[in-house]
Amino acid sequence: MAEDTAEQTVAALGPDGVLSRALDGFAWREQQQAMGARVAAALDGGEQLICEAGTGTGKTYAYLVPALLSGRKVIIATGTRNLQDQLFHRDIPALRRVLGIPVQVALLKGRANYLCRHRLQRAVADPGALRPEARRDLGAVRDWAGATRNGDIAEVAIPEDAAVWPAVTSTADNCLGQECPQWQGCHLVEARRRAQEADLVVINHHLLCADMVLREEGFGEVLPGADAVIVDEAHQLPDIAAQFFGSSISSRQVMDLARDLKAAQRDEAEDAPQLRELAAALGDLVPRLRLAFGGGDRRGAWREITADDAVREGMQALADLLAEMGSALAAVERGAKDLEQCRTRADGLLRRLEDLRDGEDDGSVRWFELRGQGFRLHQTPLDVAAVLQGYQSRQQTAWVYTSATLAVGESFAHFAEQVGAQAAATARWDSPFDYQRQALLFMPPGMPEPGAANYDGIVAETALAVIEASRGRAFCLFTSHRALRAAANAFAGRLAYPLLVQGDAPRAALIQRFRHHGNAVLLGTSSFWEGVDVRGEALSCVIIDRLPFASPGDPLLQGRIDALRSAGGNPFRDLQLPKAVIALKQGAGRLIRDSGDRGVLVLCDPRLRSRSYGRVFLDSLPSIHRTTALADVAAFFDAAGP
Repeated sequence: MAEDTAEQTVAALGPDGVLSRALDGFAWREQQQAMGARVAAALDGGEQLICEAGTGTGKTYAYLVPALLSGRKVIIATGTRNLQDQLFHRDIPALRRVLGIPVQVALLKGRANYLCRHRLQRAVADPGALRPEARRDLGAVRDWAGATRNGDIAEVAIPEDAAVWPAVTSTADNCLGQECPQWQGCHLVEARRRAQEADLVVINHHLLCADMVLREEGFGEVLPGADAVIVDEAHQLPDIAAQFFGSSISSRQVMDLARDLKAAQRDEAEDAPQLRELAAALGDLVPRLRLAFGGGDRRGAWREITADDAVREGMQALADLLAEMGSALAAVERGAKDLEQCRTRADGLLRRLEDLRDGEDDGSVRWFELRGQGFRLHQTPLDVAAVLQGYQSRQQTAWVYTSATLAVGESFAHFAEQVGAQAAATARWDSPFDYQRQALLFMPPGMPEPGAANYDGIVAETALAVIEASRGRAFCLFTSHRALRAAANAFAGRLAYPLLVQGDAPRAALIQRFRHHGNAVLLGTSSFWEGVDVRGEALSCVIIDRLPFASPGDPLLQGRIDALRSAGGNPFRDLQLPKAVIALKQGAGRLIRDSGDRGVLVLCDPRLRSRSYGRVFLDSLPSIHRTTALADVAAFFDAAGP
């Protein structure tokens, strides 16, 4: 059967295949056809396969076609919910129609993506308990709730990070399960039922990891059994898995508990006003604890918390309140479902807080994160390879990991070790784009070392000169917010083109404006290095300020460095360099997105030529003409015309 599926895949993806004949815009690519055949063999042979396909290969069709043709139950895990929606609503229906295969497909997201009828009912009953910005959208959500069949919040034109969604969706902590009065009409239950019955299920990495957690802890499963799992954008999986297998407490979890306890007291325990007082005290404590952490967005090691009296006192006050709340609820819950669930949540938060305060850092790292008005306390495992390996071996299915950025040079060793798949077969296909004709790599001469005081200023002046030659149409990608702000200040009043700066508007809005203007300059940090697809002349230049080594002050990175060093490894060679290479490949990959694109990649960091490891970065990029002359950049753009 493996040979049949591979042959069918090769035929379908071939120059005279059904996709070429019947699918608008499809163009045959040798690399795509080869990848499809290799994925087909892995699915039918029950193999583990790690494969990298360069930008433009069309890897989505290269794994979807064999998945649809295989006749097996396949789970596809993507990196983002947007990609999930693209696969389910666009790519799979088109392929299913052209291939003529009656495959049953289901889309399954995490519970936070589905409307919870019970929580909506409570929010509508007491809108005053919501934040003002949540109340603003509540009416639109209520109207949509009466019409939706699937309850997927992506159906509503309200941003996914809007304040209303936590109030009308559930989490693993606050879901009532089968005790919920709305259980029979639960959108999440219905989505999971469809997934059980489907031949192909589209999920994301977070849901895959949630399934791993439940199976690891012996509490059942989220996903149906399958014959094969395909993980797209697989370079993101190790970090997401580390989050899921760790432990955390957030200010949002605490505030949600306070709000839900108020509602539960109103509905189920009017004769217990002390519960409302406890909820109010909990809600008041969170902003005080956030204030104790200090201003600004930052991440820090746990030792910074233990050294600060105000933070320690705030955490003790939080522990005391949670303990008091648990005791009070145990005395009055009397079988009331919402009160019982609030007690479970209070007890769980207290346990996690005590584990974080009193735990050991052996095999994990404790750290905190501040963002806006919120905080999050973490205990994160340093290595998830054993957990991932155990999950894969228990599943006894084929596993395919794919991305445009998995290899460092020709080696997949770094990624394979991270996911516990050292025995996996590997394959790699270069991009079909003609980088020699379509692109130019400019490495500015005379750049100081990145640690020099004047480095950011010289990067900004270099970028301005390149942007003049490119006539705008540029992404400037930075490795830190500080460098971004320095460039934004240097550019102010000196650009003849629209300037878009990360933080001035939501990411999606900035990208939309960038496309609309056609000659804009966008300044961004990490979130713009991947997942941005701007085709055509609007993006003709990508400027990268530094090699994207992670900050040595990052608590997670420092914990991994210490663990590697203790085990006799080389942290730079085994961790820091591979991560930076993959990040640079992602950033550089923003430039050429189509066979008709042309553009210049600017790498300002002089270490590409002055350090021996610079060769590793350059060898991991597509084969591209290089220059150190700004005149060559101008000539490249002049050749393309206005």
